[in-house]
Amino acid sequence: MSGRDPFCQPRRIRRGAALTLMFASVLVAGAATGSLPQAERKSAQDEARSATPAGHHADVTRAAEQAMADGKSPMEAAKRAVSRSGDRWGAVYSRGEYEEFEETLDGQYTGVGLWARSERDGRIEVTKVRAGSPAAGAGIRPGDVLRSVDGEKTDGRPVTEVVSLLRGDATDAPAGTTVRLGLERGTRAWTETLRRAQLSRDSVTVREVAGPVTVIRVDTFTKGSGDQVREAVRQTPPGGGIVLDLRGNSGGLVAEAVTAASAFLDGGLVATYDVDGEQRALHAEPGGDTTRPLIALVDGGTMSAAELLTGAVQDRGRALVVGSRTFGKGSVQMPSRLPDGSVAELTVGHYRTPSGRAVDGRGITPDLEADEGALQRAETVLRGLTGPS
Repeated sequence: MSGRDPFCQPRRIRRGAALTLMFASVLVAGAATGSLPQAERKSAQDEARSATPAGHHADVTRAAEQAMADGKSPMEAAKRAVSRSGDRWGAVYSRGEYEEFEETLDGQYTGVGLWARSERDGRIEVTKVRAGSPAAGAGIRPGDVLRSVDGEKTDGRPVTEVVSLLRGDATDAPAGTTVRLGLERGTRAWTETLRRAQLSRDSVTVREVAGPVTVIRVDTFTKGSGDQVREAVRQTPPGGGIVLDLRGNSGGLVAEAVTAASAFLDGGLVATYDVDGEQRALHAEPGGDTTRPLIALVDGGTMSAAELLTGAVQDRGRALVVGSRTFGKGSVQMPSRLPDGSVAELTVGHYRTPSGRAVDGRGITPDLEADEGALQRAETVLRGLTGPS
């Protein structure tokens, strides 16, 4: 069993609303997903090698083995078997995709270091450039328009397709390969050739606002992010409140979400889950801060491991949840290795919050509904909780 939440998938997989949401927010940051919880955790690679197929894992494996015996593609046969199974979160990855997936969970990705979004007129506009990245070195700025990638026009394309072009999915382009970007800035049009690089993601950012209020934003739960949250809580000024901003958080390593929960809980239950009918539980470590006022900020892009954390602090009465209903991804996946080296990840169970609420397909309803200005609303509530009585 792997210790991640399988929501965020590698760069070449572009099926479903989940990936559309994820890639729309980060053009080249890659996918940092999460899936199976863990107690005695091996790496997902080791689990994939050692797992014994059960249930529809066995059906998928048999389909792949039969295809190989017939001289056909085991991976394509496995994909068809997953589709027939009705497993909405099931996926099949090539060896290279799965290795990239593992890299992403360590907070690494291959890209040029820019974020972008699709505008209403179909243009792809750069929204952020990572300091020290190839894009920054080339002088690309937020507001620049990305017109083409390696000669392929980007206007009108879904962001997911632009991701595929930019990262060189067709050839599994590694760090060091080049990509040619056509750009516009006002009346200026030019071409830049960049070298893709191995980059690190900063999944946790911290800032202080008046109040005093500390905003801890977690984009995804990658390796080390749980400890970063705990350290941020320790550094919060005495008497101050905390906004835990999980909006747009597409999941990540379940263990890191549990560690983050441990920053706010003094031990106790974080979630339960079942694997092929066997019930298991995840617990916070003792010693978390239970005194500072806490608001968890969520929206429709809050998924999976982030929903697990939200449900824990809500059910345990530790936080007021503000925002809009979360995505509703609460299933558990297990990887298994196929004969050609590809990997199938199939659903084997579901998470529940400490009070027993199911998350999958339902999401988590906030205590206080807020859409526009949700962060400002959260900060205002916190100031009321931390101000003089």
